[in-house]
Amino acid sequence: MQLYICRHGETEWSLSGKHTGKTDLPLTPNGRAQAAILRKRLQAIEFEKIFTSPKKRALETCEGMGAVVEPLLAEWDYGDYEGQTRQQIGPGWDLFTQGAPGGESPDQVAQRADEFLKMATQYKGKILVFSHGHFSKVLTARFLKQPPEMGKLLSLNVASLSILGHDRGGPVILLWNLEF
Repeated sequence: MQLYICRHGETEWSLSGKHTGKTDLPLTPNGRAQAAILRKRLQAIEFEKIFTSPKKRALETCEGMGAVVEPLLAEWDYGDYEGQTRQQIGPGWDLFTQGAPGGESPDQVAQRADEFLKMATQYKGKILVFSHGHFSKVLTARFLKQPPEMGKLLSLNVASLSILGHDRGGPVILLWNLEF
């Protein structure tokens, strides 16, 4: 199995650096253009299954691709930090080790990622996922059999494509953060 991960296109809050978990924002006009380019690049690939987060930004990014809505792929719940920038929260905060007060812990997000990966093992071909930045980083860490904290080492831009797979029987990153 190969797991293709697409982060949604640009939103007002991704542009301004605000943490967007439960807030259901649409794509900006630029985000819709990014999504169209991303979808066009993916057209030539045959996927066994396509999944998307239930959030508008992910749904708009995969529009017309026949994706199945999967709640496990939703972004990290930032709780009290929803809508705040890193500067507003303060320099001592580490999402990947501390989680978000009033929101999800790293272990809770890792559990969702693990549940999705367990479900995904029933497929043998290419699986396409439309999700979010921080959740996708934890999903990648868990695919690689690493703790959720490993996700903080990964950079993931909007409307990017990453591919996870296997080499010599072990999980690997085949492609990371490709922008079109």
